[in-house]
Amino acid sequence: MDFVRVARSGQVPEGIVRRFFVEDVELAVARSDGVAYAMSNYCTHLDCLLSSGKATEDGLLCSCHGSIFDYESGEPLSPPATRPIRTYPVKEEGGQIYVALPADAAAQERSRRRAQR
Repeated sequence: MDFVRVARSGQVPEGIVRRFFVEDVELAVARSDGVAYAMSNYCTHLDCLLSSGKATEDGLLCSCHGSIFDYESGEPLSPPATRPIRTYPVKEEGGQIYVALPADAAAQERSRRRAQR
């Protein structure tokens, strides 16, 4: 997996979640305790945008129904979500945030969109 530049580090301040599109993949990028995390932008409960949620010390809070997801594993820490979200490796270098996207990430995103229709 190659790392792809997503944003400048300053675009994702502490406690904030931002939405980014990279290679046809929609990401929620959050920062907690100084560390940047990247994950799918859609809650597994009802497909709400996680980028409209909040970065908490416990995990990423979905604004729709209050589920919290672990930043590293994507596992739901509180209901109503019961399935994990997809997470991606992140590195920061030279004031930039990079995310590693697996080869099937764009295909999975397209599949998720088709399932919504």
